[in-house]
Amino acid sequence: MLKLIYLTVLFLYGVIAQNCEDDSQGQCSATTSAPFDQTKNWNSASSIYDFHATDIYGKDVGLDKYRDHVCIIVNVASNCGFTDVNYRELVQLYEKYSEKEGLRILAFPSNQFGGQEPGTSEEILNFVKKYNVTFDLFEKIDVNGDNAHPLWKWLKTQAGGFITDDIKWNFTKFIINKEGKVVSRHSPSTDPLQMESELKKYF
Repeated sequence: MLKLIYLTVLFLYGVIAQNCEDDSQGQCSATTSAPFDQTKNWNSASSIYDFHATDIYGKDVGLDKYRDHVCIIVNVASNCGFTDVNYRELVQLYEKYSEKEGLRILAFPSNQFGGQEPGTSEEILNFVKKYNVTFDLFEKIDVNGDNAHPLWKWLKTQAGGFITDDIKWNFTKFIINKEGKVVSRHSPSTDPLQMESELKKYF
């Protein structure tokens, strides 16, 4: 009798183990990985692909859509002394390399420097029409301080600035490689076309 009970238990254990092995949904797993919380855990991100942001049309965008692309991430403003040259040259780079090499540009309006981006999303979109901007624009954010977007908090830890890591002004530019890692940071006074030779190394 005891032998029969023992064999029955062994049989049932084998069935359960096999079901767990065949469970394509992973329902028998003891643990599941929690989604990345960028607000709390931004500092533990491994690449830009861990983040998401709201685009200028109000749509939430996972930055993993930029996987395998070289990217420029830049904070922009409409009324800055650097506005004209940066928009013109960013558009030139994008038109030259977006199709051929997969370059992507992520532009984040910010009003933190001299109040030079005071407009609404609609007003910003109307402004950039004069430059024929077709690269990706996001909603207006803070890039410094406690309310800074988590992506920008992380970017600053990956490539520090002069004296402090804070963004110093509009049009600070980060180059991101195809693995989603920050490879360089460029000051507002660096014109986009000055980065062209470096970009070519990562295509």
